[in-house]
Amino acid sequence: MIELRQECSEDWWEVEALYDLCFAPGREALSSYRLRNNIPPVEQLSIIARDEENILAGAIRYWPVDVGGKQVLLLGPVAVHPTHQGEGLGGSLMRHSLEVARETGWGRVMLVGDEPYYRRFGFVKLDDVTMPPPTNPERVLGLELQTGAWEGITGTVDKARQ
Repeated sequence: MIELRQECSEDWWEVEALYDLCFAPGREALSSYRLRNNIPPVEQLSIIARDEENILAGAIRYWPVDVGGKQVLLLGPVAVHPTHQGEGLGGSLMRHSLEVARETGWGRVMLVGDEPYYRRFGFVKLDDVTMPPPTNPERVLGLELQTGAWEGITGTVDKARQ
């Protein structure tokens, strides 16, 4: 049985090792990582999954960013260990964390990803939101956690103001 729980400081390096395993070398050079640099993730939304042997099976994190002067959640990365892929764990992490985000008052979330995959969670292409280069604009997706939360939000994604 898989247990989902909030990531704690002792999990940090194990989660980073999972991300290294699941993503290409140089992942930190992506524009989404530059937006996260020196910004802590949103604690309540950094969720891990551990299997019955307490081995890390998956993880998801969210980061605050600004779009047009408004705070937005940037989802990612989300990863599932190769030994647990195909079990629906990524979807469970997405649904659980999005529900926690909604319950804790967040209005909108965005990510960079494949629209055909993320559509099942309600994400749609954001036509008026621009990620820093070299991000493909077709991969910039958003989801309203509260009705109308994306209305009037346009512009370039910037690091969160601290």
